[in-house]
Amino acid sequence: MHRFLVKLSSSSSPFSNQLRSLKNQRLILPLLPSSKPFTSSSVSPPPSPLNASNRFGYPYSADLFRNLSPLNPNSRILGVNGITSSRCISSEAVRESIEYDVLIVGAGPAGLSAAIRLKQLSQEKNIDLSVCVVEKGAEVGGHIISGNVFEPLALDELLPHWRQEHAPIEIPASSDKFWFLTKDRAFSLPSPFDNKGNYVISLSQLVRWLGGKAEELGTEIYPGFSASEVLFDASDKVVGIATKDMGISKDGSKKENFQPGVDIKGRVTLFAEGCRGSLSERIIKKYKLREEVNAQHQTYALGIKEVWEIDESKHNPGEVIHTLGWPLDPKTYGGSFLYHMNDRQVALGLVVALNYHNPFLNPYEEFQKLKHHPAIKGILEGGTVLQYGARTLNEGGFQSIPYPVFPGGAIIGCSAGFLNVPKIKGTHTAMKSGMLAAEAAFGALHEGLNMNTYWDNLRDSWVWKELYAARNYRPAFEYGLLPGLAISAMEHYVLKGKVPFTLKHGKADHEATDLARKWTPIVYPKPDGVLSFDVPTSLYRSNTNHDHDQPSHLRLRDPKIPEKVNFPEYAAPESRYCPARVYE
Repeated sequence: MHRFLVKLSSSSSPFSNQLRSLKNQRLILPLLPSSKPFTSSSVSPPPSPLNASNRFGYPYSADLFRNLSPLNPNSRILGVNGITSSRCISSEAVRESIEYDVLIVGAGPAGLSAAIRLKQLSQEKNIDLSVCVVEKGAEVGGHIISGNVFEPLALDELLPHWRQEHAPIEIPASSDKFWFLTKDRAFSLPSPFDNKGNYVISLSQLVRWLGGKAEELGTEIYPGFSASEVLFDASDKVVGIATKDMGISKDGSKKENFQPGVDIKGRVTLFAEGCRGSLSERIIKKYKLREEVNAQHQTYALGIKEVWEIDESKHNPGEVIHTLGWPLDPKTYGGSFLYHMNDRQVALGLVVALNYHNPFLNPYEEFQKLKHHPAIKGILEGGTVLQYGARTLNEGGFQSIPYPVFPGGAIIGCSAGFLNVPKIKGTHTAMKSGMLAAEAAFGALHEGLNMNTYWDNLRDSWVWKELYAARNYRPAFEYGLLPGLAISAMEHYVLKGKVPFTLKHGKADHEATDLARKWTPIVYPKPDGVLSFDVPTSLYRSNTNHDHDQPSHLRLRDPKIPEKVNFPEYAAPESRYCPARVYE
């Protein structure tokens, strides 16, 4: 007997009230003997409380829903295309539809800030507004690795009393160090970072806290739901997203536990997927949003990070260290960071720009080398690795921001690319973009305005001013490390971002890779298992798990290119640049 997804209406109904009652009681519900544990495609559970003990861990069976009035053989559900119908539980899997006023894709800082701001406005204006956030991670904050220097400017605007509301922001940045590394030494340089008033935090904890605030205001948050496609109406307007089908085998056939995805619709849809979100990229391309404002191509970097627990005698809560130079070559832009958090924890990471020239460069192995530098090794020795993770970063900045509004919604946060490269901070700008988009969405729904006010207000905000002042920092390093340092220092200390010209980015990242014959293969040292580790060991610490019998999430546009171009001409760089080594 197949389960099916019922509509969770934003309005009150006996059935939805019973589901929410079950949520509040945190009941563990019995499974039929033949049933399987709940997955993100099973019967839709009540909105999840934001604590690790639940995270959609309820098991559900069809028998349970028979006993919940009014769901009986004549129950009313919202079916495909929003058509309300009556039918009994059937063995035929049906794709269901859920509707909200605003749908937000991604429960990161931008998405949750948008949800909170929308609910604040609905309370201020005494207007009922349904807001839904879908998140692909198993829990809110689950896809965000700890370790962040946080600027609270946007949070001060969004939740002014966060200090009194037990936000997980406790360790003020106490010192700034900026080192230039050679293979064996660390030279102190004047720090261009001004972290006075900022905090060293666990970003995943902050995101969980923001999720709790959003839920308190009435937002419905659904972790474990991965958006797989954008839904359009007949006029080519975005009307929501579809979650992926579950229970599909590697060959594309349906397994016994197959469940169809769900159409989740919104009168306004906000995409907050993070850097290079798949649906956001499709939207940018479909509506030609970069061309709309003559934005340049986006440039990217790969950030690899570990969280360590170190000896207490070496721990200095609030200490912030950034480095340039070794282990990267002078033509490769990047650097490392080490942040002292609380509880004897430090976040150590290496950022490598993806426009590097040497196809034999391996960012993961460069990170392993970094940990053996005397200045870093002395801090880590005797410690233990707690977490490993990696993510891409937008580095295009001001020049690469696309027009963020499209028919039916907007793109916010790192999906659009608001990272301040010289600050190495993007959380505060992402949050502010979410708040501005929320205000535009509310105005479009209830005040006769349109979503274009998001773009107008963004350009009038401190986000725009901040990114404009920092616009020439990253492209200055196209000329190499030392020229980049000289140009950026002149702009930062003397001209303060007020130069009358804007530098352009060079080639797109993939076009910057040299042919393999121009370089000698790099021989990296073997990991020692104490400071440096092989990829499988690190992946175990990332808590990344996949069903081996499922479709690959990587699809090649042209399967012939790896064999005819990548391998013979570039020595298969994809086998090295991925920190999870998923390309073979």
